[in-house]
Amino acid sequence: MPTSIITTDDLREFKMELLDDIKKLLAQQKSGRIKKYLKSAEVMDLLKVSPGTLQNLRINGTLPYTKIGGLIYYEMDEIQKVMEENRVHHLEY
Repeated sequence: MPTSIITTDDLREFKMELLDDIKKLLAQQKSGRIKKYLKSAEVMDLLKVSPGTLQNLRINGTLPYTKIGGLIYYEMDEIQKVMEENRVHHLEY
């Protein structure tokens, strides 16, 4: 299995992309165009994560969900809450 090294620049770039996505979400919410419940595919697209990562977020209890039949739904408010609770603040010099 090939390995790849993640640098601090990679993490910084990921952080900036994630913050941009959050800003877009907040703008959509203010305009009233956001859905209350999202399906797995929508959450993966929104957070730019793989199916495995989304499954891990469910399994470890990070991201609450509701399962109805074979479909899994995520509440938008819960996604935003998880994002805010996991925000990392760094002091810039």
